[in-house]
Amino acid sequence: MSWIKSRSLRVVLLVQLLVTFALVIVFLLALGKHGAISAMLGGGISVISSAVFALIVSRHQGYTAGDAIRTALRAEAAKIILIVGLLWMVFKFYASVNALVFIGTFILMVLVYSMVLFVADNTKKIR
Repeated sequence: MSWIKSRSLRVVLLVQLLVTFALVIVFLLALGKHGAISAMLGGGISVISSAVFALIVSRHQGYTAGDAIRTALRAEAAKIILIVGLLWMVFKFYASVNALVFIGTFILMVLVYSMVLFVADNTKKIR
């Protein structure tokens, strides 16, 4: 993930991947194959959309506040459009989706993404 410049976004994406993997294992054991696939798809949509957001933000090269806001809005718009499209595709093409597991995992990953506010981007040690 060296293409993502922000340490905060890299950490959150890694946590999203790990939590998604853990949920896939839990739902595989509890509900079987379709539960695991539903969890994977729900988490995957959030991870993919977060990665696209991070990529767009990382490519930002403007120096004004206006440039930063435009980049953030463009990244958020791309993320929302991607989420809506991917959610629609899952419900349209995967007939055996466990909707509760799918949406629940997706919502949990969105909440995990909000952790980015708590991850320090500065790695300097405070003395």
